[in-house]
Amino acid sequence: MSVSTIIVLIVLAVVIFWVVGIFNKLVTLKNRYKNAFSQIEVQLKRRYDLIPNLVETAKGYIQHERETLEAVINARNQAMSGLEKASANPGNPAAMLDLNQAEGMLSGALGKLNVVVEAYPDLKANQNMMQLSEELTSTENKVAFSRQAFNDAVTEYNTYKQTFPPVIFAGTFGHSENASLLEFADSEAMQEAPKVSF
Repeated sequence: MSVSTIIVLIVLAVVIFWVVGIFNKLVTLKNRYKNAFSQIEVQLKRRYDLIPNLVETAKGYIQHERETLEAVINARNQAMSGLEKASANPGNPAAMLDLNQAEGMLSGALGKLNVVVEAYPDLKANQNMMQLSEELTSTENKVAFSRQAFNDAVTEYNTYKQTFPPVIFAGTFGHSENASLLEFADSEAMQEAPKVSF
């Protein structure tokens, strides 16, 4: 073997290892943001599970406010549907938008429920209602932290694949679309948690 052949083989090996490194990092970063979304999913499912209990507790006190209670349940069901779509493809722009809109509707419905509950001192003092409210607030805080971790992971993935040289190979390796951040319509309300202090 000649020296030039050895040099060509060494350069070729370095390029192959370099490209494999880019591929592996893209896969790692994508898996990281998908895992971060699964943490959001866990917290949102917990939140959705608390809402029917909240409505059932309130039902006995505010029977004539049936429309408000139904709006909360309908918004919860739409949010669950949005979460299922987003879970199937975390980072997909359309799925993130659907989840964002559904969460906005749910936050609005919970806000209306809070306004109604404020008019019922017995309901506000109900031990079960206070416990559910505390659990819901705790869950909202966990959702906010999980969403921040997801958005950080998505930003890291998008930034890496848009830099040089990964931008040259990202599309070839199946990483052509940017992942979307999860930004709830009323992000301040999500960070502070809905005001459901019963």
